[in-house]
Amino acid sequence: MPNPVWFWQRIVSPHMIGLAEALAKRGHEVTYVAEQPMSEDRAKQGWRPPRADAITLRMAPDAAAAAGLVAEAPEASIHICQGFRGNGVVGRARIALDARGSRQWVVMETVEERGWAGSAVKRLEYARLVRSWRHRIEGVLAIGHATPEWLIARGMPAERIAPFAYFLPEPPASTCPELPMDSPYRVLFVGRLISLKRVHDLIDALARVAGHAFELAIVGAGPLEAELRLRAKSRLGDRVVWLGQRPMNEISAIMAQADCLVLPSRNDGWGAVVSEALMSGTPAICSNRCGAAGVVRASGVGGVFNTGDVEGLAQLLEAMIVRGKPLEAERTRLRRWALCLGADRGADYLSTILDRTSGAVHRTAPPWCAPA
Repeated sequence: MPNPVWFWQRIVSPHMIGLAEALAKRGHEVTYVAEQPMSEDRAKQGWRPPRADAITLRMAPDAAAAAGLVAEAPEASIHICQGFRGNGVVGRARIALDARGSRQWVVMETVEERGWAGSAVKRLEYARLVRSWRHRIEGVLAIGHATPEWLIARGMPAERIAPFAYFLPEPPASTCPELPMDSPYRVLFVGRLISLKRVHDLIDALARVAGHAFELAIVGAGPLEAELRLRAKSRLGDRVVWLGQRPMNEISAIMAQADCLVLPSRNDGWGAVVSEALMSGTPAICSNRCGAAGVVRASGVGGVFNTGDVEGLAQLLEAMIVRGKPLEAERTRLRRWALCLGADRGADYLSTILDRTSGAVHRTAPPWCAPA
């Protein structure tokens, strides 16, 4: 009988719940604990708490509730906790789990080093945390192509780091009509209109290839919208379609109508929109500071550029536009490949990682690196 698995997260994340559900369907008894159903910030972005049909969903709004749930957990249970640092009630749960001697894993994204007095401060803090916890946890599920090496540099043993991703439910077949092949090449951005996402770099890069036929579709809202509209109008004219903020359940259909998704972020722990695009059969371009850059490279389409390198982004976009709109056969091949980013493949991979009692993480290649 597989060990029970408990997920500890701050919210009921649509980027984690699919993995938990798929793991339950493979015979694990799965409990998902969240501090709250959804954060105010994510709700403003159109996120909604997803359904949880195959798992037990519990709320722990404070440390006392978390401690009570830790005491209820079966002795053989394995706990996957969000992050090393802070994380509210999840951090309190980790301490209670450690006191009980429970099996623990940490799941974490690429660390954003901006915003502190200096990146050295954050590196020192994480080195301290890793030293404190590396012998108290079984390993780290490291989300993002650069995260494993970053953790090794902070002192986490390489053999206890498993490259990981946000494994998403397979999107439904699109019901939107396909855009005609003679329509302009459609470049898509999906996300918040904030400085972190560097949408201005995308606008500037497209302005450098204005001799080609294309349009830019932008899904999202945020404090920079008015500024970006003015920039786009002056540099791209009427080539930009502003679709506004859309519910999450509409995004896959919008993805399926695009010819290329671009995520030019200064930092994204993963960048779930990249996975969504690839699973919709749409090639993706992203910056090297997006955690999903590794799967973009592995997909064999699109490309990765250095964040802030507008000329490098322009070159990738020009190559994609000149190549032309992807044919349906190409989209189908990409969709099939991108099943490696789906919840089912992720659950198989996680089951293999957790199927151990001591020693190193199984040296199983992550699904996007496994032989075809």
